[in-house]
Amino acid sequence: MSKAIPPEAPAYCTLCPRLVSYIKDIAAAEPDWHNGPVDSFGDTSARLLIIGMAPGRGGANRTGRPFTGDGAGDLLYKALAKQGFSQGVFEKNGNDDLRLKDCMITNAVRCVPPKNKPTGEETRNCRPFLISRLAHLPNTIALFALGRIAHDNVISTLGLRRAAHPFGHGAEHNLVSDGRHFRLFDSYHCSRYNTNTGRLTEPMFDAVFEAVRTYLDKSI
Repeated sequence: MSKAIPPEAPAYCTLCPRLVSYIKDIAAAEPDWHNGPVDSFGDTSARLLIIGMAPGRGGANRTGRPFTGDGAGDLLYKALAKQGFSQGVFEKNGNDDLRLKDCMITNAVRCVPPKNKPTGEETRNCRPFLISRLAHLPNTIALFALGRIAHDNVISTLGLRRAAHPFGHGAEHNLVSDGRHFRLFDSYHCSRYNTNTGRLTEPMFDAVFEAVRTYLDKSI
């Protein structure tokens, strides 16, 4: 893993023309929104890194903070509070005193994609920032992937074979890369679609976070 590039995308990143064009279109209609790459949020000494797919159009692309502004963050930040990974009060508009403890949240793709679907090329373009983000978190030993796209990007970021580490809700994987050891925890994405359809329930989500907390507590 390399620290040669910064862990966050530049404010006016141009690596993905489709995403640049989409953000320009949104900005024309919503000039007061964040409308750009969304930085990671959390504790730089974190042992836990949560990886999502990409910012939501009216969520993180609006507020500038991962999983803030739409329904996806409601379940996530509630679960973090239950397990002691946060302090303060979460507000969907981001105007709050929320702080994360021993945890950071990032996205595999830092800019909002049309229809919430980044292309393979866009995930590859953004991967160096995920590689660098992890390199700048020397204490991180637990990774939490929200959905298959995030899971696949974690595996590729670590230079490992996806076929050897299949995604599955509640699955755990022991990973070794460049001398670092990680435990990867998988969950279905906490999108409103998944929660509304019952694909992901609050007890299902909490169970994965409980496994993460147990792992970290045993690692002290």
